[in-house]
Amino acid sequence: MKCFFDDRQLCHAPEREFHNGGWAVHAETPERAQSIMQALGQWEVPRDHGIDPIAAVHDARYLDFLQAAWSDWIADGRTGEAIGYAFPVRHRRTVELTRIDARLGAFSMDASTPITAGSWDAAYWGAQCAVSAVEALAEGARNSFALCRPPGHHAGADYLGGYCFLNNAAIAARHAMAAGLGPVAVLDVDYHHGNGTQDIFLEDDAVFFASIHADPRTDYPFHWGHGDERGEGAGTGATLNLPLPRGTDWDGYRPALAQALAAIADWGARTLVVSFGADTYAHDPIAGFALETEDFGEMGRMISAAELPTAIVMEGGYAVEALGANVAAFLTGIEGGEGAT
Repeated sequence: MKCFFDDRQLCHAPEREFHNGGWAVHAETPERAQSIMQALGQWEVPRDHGIDPIAAVHDARYLDFLQAAWSDWIADGRTGEAIGYAFPVRHRRTVELTRIDARLGAFSMDASTPITAGSWDAAYWGAQCAVSAVEALAEGARNSFALCRPPGHHAGADYLGGYCFLNNAAIAARHAMAAGLGPVAVLDVDYHHGNGTQDIFLEDDAVFFASIHADPRTDYPFHWGHGDERGEGAGTGATLNLPLPRGTDWDGYRPALAQALAAIADWGARTLVVSFGADTYAHDPIAGFALETEDFGEMGRMISAAELPTAIVMEGGYAVEALGANVAAFLTGIEGGEGAT
């Protein structure tokens, strides 16, 4: 399996986030990627496909903001990391906002996703990994893995959040469509709902989105991912949400995965993009499911049995000491037990 990563993805290293009413040490660290790289042992540097695959998903004003946010923050004499604090809950003004604080709020969904000096470069090269993983499928590979860091599935077309800036799964899915690999399905198996991916494809009947995640009545992102959300307009019926209660183990997770894979098959997908989050692990510090390392291998085998060309993009997983082993188990399962690299 071809695995893609670029060292520039380590440049994003926020120190803290606002969580549960106070400052907390930021959970999304460069050590996450290093744990995975150590377990896999080899990877390829992605090719630079430019901004076009990213711009096919994200709003131009949002991309301009992301590229300039850190320099604008510093130019205003700020110290620390750039985090919004005033959010336009009801609407977004069309007037051009000049103060960096205003723009941070306008393009953010939470206060847990700081922008640092290396955020744009890290997110950009994570997206290039996702595009390169799709290119590998177009060239005949059965499976590919994009070690996307920072993750992406909480980022919408014009907002950041949940540690995410660019939606790598959506970029991969849309690039797969452009490459003639459609119809495309996105399967999100992160602990948290992929609200950004759902938003991006909400009215799109060309991409099927299925997500298995913690019940948003109890877990982030709260406002998306409920079972009655099925898409809108032309996309009605092309969204499937399968929320599960805290404490779900593999016996509870397996039927939901089977249901999602059956729906993807019935929809007629020819290519699969998997948003893989290892934060479903029993000992993840910010999640609440109960999967063990061996369960990730079984998850991979079930997905592999769908017999679809599959691009895997990395999302969450914050138990750093076990993250590499959990990812390796999943990829080994995807490869049918023949090894991840």
